[in-house]
Amino acid sequence: MSTISVISLRSILRTISVRRSVSAFRSIWLALKQTQKESLPTAAAKTPSLEIDFQIRLMTEADFHRLSAFNCGVEELNHFFRHEVKECVSRHYLAAYCAYLPSGEIIAAFTLMNDALMIPSNTEKAEFIDDLKYETTEDCINFFNRQTSYPAINIGHLGVSKPYQKKGIGTAIIDLVSVTFANYKQAGCQFVTVDAINQNNTLLFYVSNLFHFQTIRDSYSSTRRMYRII
Repeated sequence: MSTISVISLRSILRTISVRRSVSAFRSIWLALKQTQKESLPTAAAKTPSLEIDFQIRLMTEADFHRLSAFNCGVEELNHFFRHEVKECVSRHYLAAYCAYLPSGEIIAAFTLMNDALMIPSNTEKAEFIDDLKYETTEDCINFFNRQTSYPAINIGHLGVSKPYQKKGIGTAIIDLVSVTFANYKQAGCQFVTVDAINQNNTLLFYVSNLFHFQTIRDSYSSTRRMYRII
């Protein structure tokens, strides 16, 4: 059996106990979208994949040093976490989190920052609204149609250490962020956004986690703008 307990977003992800696979996380996420509870419940379920006990916290000074050995297999992300993340945090550009084992080993790292989803043209907005019709209610669609921008939380960087990849950890983090902000009442948030590295494996990962491409105009750019409804 496995459990997850989540603290209020006022101290978002300060210490979150996680032990979950992809399918179980998605079940919790769908259930929470139905109930719209104020706080995230404790849940338990059997999972078919390998279970890994880990916690998530805001990065500490010691974590910044530990990241010198972090390797997710993507050089751009490795460089960011090893050399840039500390300054970005100190400049209040983003907040940085890590997933770690009881031994203290960091197995994943990610960042969050405020964002807004902007749809520049009428054609792209029509396609955007059309995509959402399959994921939300008609009332929500009508409201989205009247908006000119959409408040969001951006997962700016997400990397999982190579020995722990393909075990559901990245999906667990994405679902956890989605669920947490779906229940956050201190500010509006309608979407999770990412600027995904334009590589097939990365794009397939985000598509499999319910993200859509915002536009085709960045098809040949180094990153692709993607979003997921909360």
